[in-house]
Amino acid sequence: MTGKRLPVVNESKPLTAIERRKQSRKRLPPWFKTYLPTGDAQIAFNGVRGNVQEHKLSTVCQEAQCPNIHDCWGRGTATFMVAGEECTRACRFCAVGTVKSPPPLDIDEPENLAEAVDLMGVTHAVITCVNRDELPDGGAAHYRSCLEAVHTRRPDVGLEFLCSDLDGNLEALATLLVGLELRVFAHNVECVPRLDSVVRDHRASFQQSLKILKEAKRIRPDILTKSSIMVGVGETNEEVVEAMKLLREVDVDLLTIGQYLAPSPRHLAVDRFPEPDVFSKWDECARELGFKAVACGPLVRSSYRAGLLYEEANGGPVTLTYGEP
Repeated sequence: MTGKRLPVVNESKPLTAIERRKQSRKRLPPWFKTYLPTGDAQIAFNGVRGNVQEHKLSTVCQEAQCPNIHDCWGRGTATFMVAGEECTRACRFCAVGTVKSPPPLDIDEPENLAEAVDLMGVTHAVITCVNRDELPDGGAAHYRSCLEAVHTRRPDVGLEFLCSDLDGNLEALATLLVGLELRVFAHNVECVPRLDSVVRDHRASFQQSLKILKEAKRIRPDILTKSSIMVGVGETNEEVVEAMKLLREVDVDLLTIGQYLAPSPRHLAVDRFPEPDVFSKWDECARELGFKAVACGPLVRSSYRAGLLYEEANGGPVTLTYGEP
């Protein structure tokens, strides 16, 4: 009897760390669902998408494949990243590339950003950035130039800046904020304090983030401050509540809490998927603690419905109600 020889399988060969992570990745729970916009929101989304395609614009919303892109664009909010595509830090949760010596800042970026925001036709723009630890001011002067250029071209567009921790440089923070036209200054603590060394780069810490948020409020008490917590990285429910209390101690106004999803098997693995009713309890607790507006849910990201969150803080309707996607 003849036939093809079967390949020999080496069953003793150990799996690589990446292969083990792939095998152990948790499946998404059934409550992870997104919904397409309808009515006026659908019209608004189509308009923004049409502008993006026509002018070949780039946003974080697209590049990060955010599950909320229909929701946010349909509500007039979009997010843009400045200061390059590579970060000087290596946080274990983040998909952005890491490099010790990034390329020089683009001197044309402020005007190019302003044009993109203008052409896109949004009403609330979130500008975020990579860490630029190699710069003496952490990039603060450049960030300010970007925000000023957008405001000059489109003074009707609300601006929110999601900032790095500037390596704790409070003078640089003042350079950025004093006299700047801005609705919201945001900086994310990312995780509960105990997990700093597990989740974040060694140059970042919950305490340093609190210092930046506290000083931002001192410099500009007229603008709203905001932060975000990821869950599913090893924290307990009680630690999330304690983290919220610490944020309120430095007078943070706006809070988002969302589920961490690993960008790839190379990144920090998801520890758990808290159920929607847990998010609901955190939402209730955050409001009791005095946050002016809260978005808390599995699919929430730091810039989720950012324009609505700002409006809620100023007397508008609740940004996210329990039972929504």
